[in-house]
Amino acid sequence: MSCDFVSLANPGVQALRPYQPGKPIEELQRELGIEHIVKLASNENPLGPGARAQQAICNHLAELARYPDGAGFALKQALAEKLSVRPSQITLGNGSNDVLNLIGLAFLNPSASAVFSRHAFVVYPIMTQYLGARAIEVPARDWGHDLAAMQAAIADDTRVIFIANPNNPTGTWLGHQALRRFLQQVPEHIVVVLDEAYAEYIHDVDYADGLALQREFANLVVTRTFSKAYGLAGLRAGYALASEQITDILNRVREPFNVNSLAQVAAVAALADDDHLQHSIRLNDDGRRQLEQGLAGFGLSFIPSQGNFICFDTGTDATAVYQKLLQQGVIVRPVVPYGMPHHLRVSIGLAAENDRFLDAMKAVL
Repeated sequence: MSCDFVSLANPGVQALRPYQPGKPIEELQRELGIEHIVKLASNENPLGPGARAQQAICNHLAELARYPDGAGFALKQALAEKLSVRPSQITLGNGSNDVLNLIGLAFLNPSASAVFSRHAFVVYPIMTQYLGARAIEVPARDWGHDLAAMQAAIADDTRVIFIANPNNPTGTWLGHQALRRFLQQVPEHIVVVLDEAYAEYIHDVDYADGLALQREFANLVVTRTFSKAYGLAGLRAGYALASEQITDILNRVREPFNVNSLAQVAAVAALADDDHLQHSIRLNDDGRRQLEQGLAGFGLSFIPSQGNFICFDTGTDATAVYQKLLQQGVIVRPVVPYGMPHHLRVSIGLAAENDRFLDAMKAVL
């Protein structure tokens, strides 16, 4: 009789379901034999990396036999200069998901709890579960974070609060004063994580300035990524900005060489390529309007978004609509794991890709 290794796994892992990413193009091609497929499932930058980042990658290919700089000196210096922070406040990660994991490893355990909102990034409950901590999921308000309810939900054993701004998958966002008032009420021994993976796309003048708030609140950790607006999702580079003491703690649990050398040189180049960043933002603005108008034309409601995606109500079983869109060669993202069985999330692509999605939706409807 073979050994039941599941029973030997940590209790939090035994009942865990793996994170499900957006369906790869190659997988759908194998399944349906469709040649031209549009993927609008994973909130990627449809422009891809800029020319500077691509050139930096090419220039570094001959160095791939060497380990990357484990301290990430050049990337930390570039971030420090751009964001007006000290390098000692920066923790680099294999995408911002990696630094989120470091925060969990450092502060969560079976004797602690984490607070997060319903409909927020699914990694928060996954991480809390596999670390054996207690999850305190707070009901959402208008599909976004209810800060008053989250403050009221704080328990004696709470050690981490996760806030996504803008939120994924709903696209909702929080204003500066609202978040500042919340931070004033949170006990200083609780680490508050402000996940800003989509911050570059924000235009709202009232949007919470995570960097300014971090300077005021020592228990605030801001996480960001190069996977979205900078177009480097395939290389996985992210970072956290925090007090020097919290940064020191995160680096104690960070794996050696967790950010590969191509990701580091590409990220440095991307930071210096503001033209490409602004082009990406303008394209996203135009694409958001295009999709909003198209969805409204179908009579479908959607959640106003400040990210590079829109979450919309199909008015029916979203999984069935998702499967029909796959038959049309269009990949979007079902959000049933987020407690939203009637919604789908569509990433904003190039104008032609957005048109392809809208044509497929018309055919499905």
